[in-house]
Amino acid sequence: MGEIWIKEAERLGDGSIGGAMDSPSAPGRVVWHTTESGHGNVSFTNVGKYLINVGAEPHILYDPTTDRLAQYGPLNQSARALRNDGLTRTNRTGKVCIQIEVLARANTPFTGYWKPGPNFRALMRAIRSWGVPDSWPAGALAKVYADSNVSRSRNTWASKGGHYGHCNVPGNDHWDPGSISRAAILEAGAPRESTDAPDAPSTPAKPAAKPTVDLSNLKAAALRDPDLKQGGTTHPADVRIVEAALKAEGFLAASLASDGSFGSSTIAAYRKWQLKCGYTGSGADGIPGKASLEKLGAKRGFKVKT
Repeated sequence: MGEIWIKEAERLGDGSIGGAMDSPSAPGRVVWHTTESGHGNVSFTNVGKYLINVGAEPHILYDPTTDRLAQYGPLNQSARALRNDGLTRTNRTGKVCIQIEVLARANTPFTGYWKPGPNFRALMRAIRSWGVPDSWPAGALAKVYADSNVSRSRNTWASKGGHYGHCNVPGNDHWDPGSISRAAILEAGAPRESTDAPDAPSTPAKPAAKPTVDLSNLKAAALRDPDLKQGGTTHPADVRIVEAALKAEGFLAASLASDGSFGSSTIAAYRKWQLKCGYTGSGADGIPGKASLEKLGAKRGFKVKT
């Protein structure tokens, strides 16, 4: 079973927005919407309440400018953001039918100005945990209102898992989310360090002399600490070992190398290490991966627990 609640997401409402899926044996899918509103924290609060008040809750509310993420209800149950297609309850189609409302307007595609971050990656992680493929089965999204080139095929909707725009759902006449970049959605949520190469040979050292860094602790700190108050920590013991190594590499200032917080400066320093290792794109986002961390440990005298 996939993720039901995204741990990084805020909670909106009482957690009850729908019910069981009508066709749980059908592939899982995602539907992208836009709220036709502004963005930012004020809009996030106002739109979040409005969707509850009108009984049109999606599963997810997302701000593309702040990377703020909230969840209304469990991903394995239906939401309320789609119209039915006759007797077909479109909200209940598939193993999951994850509805995402993005604080944006269809006529200004949000992928042109968004700032996806760790919360967006968490959202995509949850989507992929349900086996939703990285594809757009209905093809092109609407470029303008009432775009006649957009497919709303009932057969595609019933049988194909993947990502859809609201404009692709049969029985619905909306044109959101507009002509967003479908490739950008998938790329922004790509697994980090997907291009990690096999470890380079290292010089053996006495195991007893090496401290150990827990990779899962380090990742958790890198995803959480930047959003904490200055100096906030999650797993400081693990982080300090890596901070010392990054300092030794010349990537982290001495004044920041012992606070135990994997904040923005440490992420920037780790990204420099990933670039030095040859990673690019999503493989150099400052979030530690197994291969790059083990290379750093081999050079700077610590072991990695995975």
